[in-house]
Amino acid sequence: MGFRIATTIVFFCLCTVVRVQAAATLFLEEPYSYDGTFAGTGHAAVYLSGVCATSSVVLRPCLSGERGIVLSRYRGIGGYDWIAIPLIPYLYAVERPEDIPLFADKSLVAFLRDTYRRNHLETIVPDLPDGDTPGGAWYQLIGASYLRTIYAFEIETLKGQDDNLIRSLNGTSNHQRWKLVTANCADFIRQIFSFYYPQSVHRSIIGDLGVTTPKQLARTLSKYTRRHPDLQASRFVIPQVPGTIPRSKRVRGVFEVLLTSKKYMLPIFLFHPYASAIAVAVYVEHWHFNPAKSTPIMDSNDKLGNALTSTDRRVLQGQLEELVKASGAQDADAGAGGRHWASLRADAVPTLDEFGGPALWVPVGTEALSVGITRSNILSSLAGFRFAAELVEARLREELTSPVAKKTARSDVEIDLALLQQLLASKPRPSENTTALATQSSAYFFGAAR
Repeated sequence: MGFRIATTIVFFCLCTVVRVQAAATLFLEEPYSYDGTFAGTGHAAVYLSGVCATSSVVLRPCLSGERGIVLSRYRGIGGYDWIAIPLIPYLYAVERPEDIPLFADKSLVAFLRDTYRRNHLETIVPDLPDGDTPGGAWYQLIGASYLRTIYAFEIETLKGQDDNLIRSLNGTSNHQRWKLVTANCADFIRQIFSFYYPQSVHRSIIGDLGVTTPKQLARTLSKYTRRHPDLQASRFVIPQVPGTIPRSKRVRGVFEVLLTSKKYMLPIFLFHPYASAIAVAVYVEHWHFNPAKSTPIMDSNDKLGNALTSTDRRVLQGQLEELVKASGAQDADAGAGGRHWASLRADAVPTLDEFGGPALWVPVGTEALSVGITRSNILSSLAGFRFAAELVEARLREELTSPVAKKTARSDVEIDLALLQQLLASKPRPSENTTALATQSSAYFFGAAR
């Protein structure tokens, strides 16, 4: 099996093939929140499939079946310059792929992050004196895919290179060096890729005013792999998890921010016409690079697929509406029902089932109904079918919105439609006492699911 297929499967931890080559994968991460509004440069990290960690700050070679780590630099986390987090926790704040939630909100993500922190990062990010969760930037180390879409640029590495990097990082003082202009997250990743392949990536003195940006790293690495076709390379998109958390924004460079944001562009064009002309020239020459263009999407079956086209979206939207209508779940009171589900979700309390999978305690009258929210536990209880079905429907509607559809694999929507159909088919008969079932389900807490 070829390198791309092998590393793709290993990347998402199925471990069904033997990896004959390790890889370094640049994560170009879209901006969110204030960064997305005012700056837009996003974040950079590197996934090393042949490097693992004894702890979050001590590296070692991976053993057979291990999945590698993500290295990243953030400001003010335990006083360290870099921290290593295993792949799946870095992306989803859970330790197993089967525990990735289908739909996420802030309370669930905060719960999953804090659970992982308490289990694995207490020495770096300890509890507050009263036992509460500390503040700070540590949360960005865990569950990145709830906040942003990630573009992955993969290039092969050799075992000797991985071993040399491990010795270098372990043998160098790991004290915070972060500086916005000269030692930011992208500067650290630039050093990592330059260690493997000198001159493979570099900053742009003109296009980014000398600041290293994540998009510049992706652009130069892509150019480098085109010049070296003998190096096995690939690229793909890791979508943001559907949910109520705002979607991330398009990643940009420094001059792109100036040219595409009205709050910066108008003053420049009005008062600095020569600077604006230079900015336009730089944009055309250096920044006509779209990481999403013709890039395959990593779907929930750990395969690369095509993004939804506008035709796909219309067809699948029609299938969703017909399925919901045929189930009898959509009637004259559908609007109120939707609002009721949103209210239940907002009041739900995140928890873990007996197997460690994410679930929600949903208040229904005087009872608390336990509902699984992953593919591995959502079918576990007949009593929770309605909430679970509406959760999957909400996921589908998010996936089929116009902006999100461009970063969603068609196969994922088809899988989700099949799951919704299965949930709707489990709708209890009117004669069944769902309150009793709810009580029963909370007693065994979905233990029969697996």
